[in-house]
Amino acid sequence: MGTSDLRGLIQSAGAAMSAGRWQEAERLWQQVRQIDPDNVQALFSLGVHAFQRGDREGALELLHAAHQRAPKDPMIPLSIARVHRDAGRGKEQWNAIIATLSIDPYFLPGLLEKGEFLESEGQPRVAATVFRNALKVAPEEPHWPPALRRRLEHAREAVRRDSEELVDFLRHEVAAERSGVEAAQDGRWDEAISILAGKTRPFPSICNQLHVPRLPAVTFYDEALFPWLQDLESRTGVIKAELQDMLARRGEEFVPYIQYGPDDPVNQWDKLNHSRNWSGFHLYAHGRPVEEHLAECPRTAEALALVDAVDIPGLCPNAMFSALAPGAHIPPHTGETNARLVAHLPLVVPEDCRFRVGYDWKPWREGKCWVFDDTIEHEARNDSGQTRVILMFDVWNPLLSLAEREMASALAGAMSKWRSAG
Repeated sequence: MGTSDLRGLIQSAGAAMSAGRWQEAERLWQQVRQIDPDNVQALFSLGVHAFQRGDREGALELLHAAHQRAPKDPMIPLSIARVHRDAGRGKEQWNAIIATLSIDPYFLPGLLEKGEFLESEGQPRVAATVFRNALKVAPEEPHWPPALRRRLEHAREAVRRDSEELVDFLRHEVAAERSGVEAAQDGRWDEAISILAGKTRPFPSICNQLHVPRLPAVTFYDEALFPWLQDLESRTGVIKAELQDMLARRGEEFVPYIQYGPDDPVNQWDKLNHSRNWSGFHLYAHGRPVEEHLAECPRTAEALALVDAVDIPGLCPNAMFSALAPGAHIPPHTGETNARLVAHLPLVVPEDCRFRVGYDWKPWREGKCWVFDDTIEHEARNDSGQTRVILMFDVWNPLLSLAEREMASALAGAMSKWRSAG
């Protein structure tokens, strides 16, 4: 029999296995082995068939022969580990798992097998560490291999449970020291515990355009840094009245905030692209005033004149009445530059509306303004049955000096000039 005939037999045997025709597949693999006694595929597959028939020793003999001929294939020692697991031979199972991962430390089935073994040995914390590594090397959940999905779900749950228990343990252990931390810094250590336990990840500043290095990644900034804030808050009533008038008279001019073209990649914005679920009535857009809208909202324009408005050509300032429809979710995203911060003045806030920046979740409260760094991952939810509306606008990052503000504007302007030149 020639090489092509042998190749045909191998393909037929593989097809029979894939179709679940086990007896036919085993018969074909036996034929392959008669022609080529050292054929690794035949040895491995016949070992699997022997294991399925309950012949552990026969399976081990065939699998060891396959491993001897293909020492770099991690699937073979992993199959040996499974035979030993079925036989209740823990030491031999562990040795085979280690042999598997010695070939490929990132072999996902091997990592899952190792974690499951450690769990069975009463070592859930060590197992969780292994499961974390498995989840790191696994593809994104939508692409999990069907054969491994159940095991990956188990690994994820084991990691979640371990993280929760570790958070509780760490909080208890440092309770005395934490009592001496100032209230304003308490959130920092809450997040440190969560990161250390593997429950959450760090949230750095990620800028889509101009990144100013060496600025701290602060989620919500201290109100004391913004001397205009209380005056702005005191005008909530008149700003809200103008908003309600605009909704009544010119509600159609609340346009979708996300407006990508048909040839643009939309990524996380597919559900909101050209959707009025998140819409805005713009007062300033990409550094330019919308004069008609400002004229319709004179009291709001006066209030915005109070703030330390950022001026970055082609980018800032921006200001708008931002409306989030009932049930809408703005997905996690990051902003353009940490030279500016973003402020929210809540105007119409039903229950069950929340906002996250990095680790920190907050509910909006009507008339209570906050300022945050939008280059830190953030998202918004309106889980109520009513529309939520805020006044959203840009301000300078107060940690920049006047000279640095000029530098940021000049740098952004130079970048815009470069791009416009083609």
